[in-house]
Amino acid sequence: MQQFMKWWGPKWQDFQQKHPEAAKWVYQIFYFFVFSMGVTIVQYLFFTFMPEILGKELAGTEFMWPQKELHLFGVDFTWSLLGYNVLYDASGAVVIGGGLGYFISYETGSFIAQCINFPLQRNITFKSHGNPFYQAMWYFIAWVLISLVCNGFNNLWMPIASAYVAPAVYNILVTFITGGVSMIIFFFVFKIIFPEGEQR
Repeated sequence: MQQFMKWWGPKWQDFQQKHPEAAKWVYQIFYFFVFSMGVTIVQYLFFTFMPEILGKELAGTEFMWPQKELHLFGVDFTWSLLGYNVLYDASGAVVIGGGLGYFISYETGSFIAQCINFPLQRNITFKSHGNPFYQAMWYFIAWVLISLVCNGFNNLWMPIASAYVAPAVYNILVTFITGGVSMIIFFFVFKIIFPEGEQR
């Protein structure tokens, strides 16, 4: 590692001097990606293990709004912005991985991930010194809106995926699809709410 740093350090400093604006973008994208991937793992752990902890009663409790009946790729399901279909196996028994239990797990994991992500992105990635309460408010609003978009999108394909793959597999898909969409949107949201050089 020391050998790499000896080789990399001068090259990065030279790049910073010649291309300061590009270097800032490279720095921000790198740390943004690293921290986003870290919190993505946190979300995946919640998505995977929390539904099991909450149990079949909540997994079998329907919580969806609004509700629109759809039929895609041979699968009948109810689409919504909030909540998830209750999942059943071939015998009709409730399968953990849907319903109110999954919704609570999804939102809890996503919220905790953002609580970790906010200070890392604000203080390290964007080095912002703006009003943290104002920034947290806009971060929360962005998270709610992005969550609605991701929930609506996930509810189009998750019921189909659940008919063909194990819950652990589609949890990975949910995590990375949600994370990918969120990352792209959040990066530009952060560029707005975390201005560099702003005085405390």
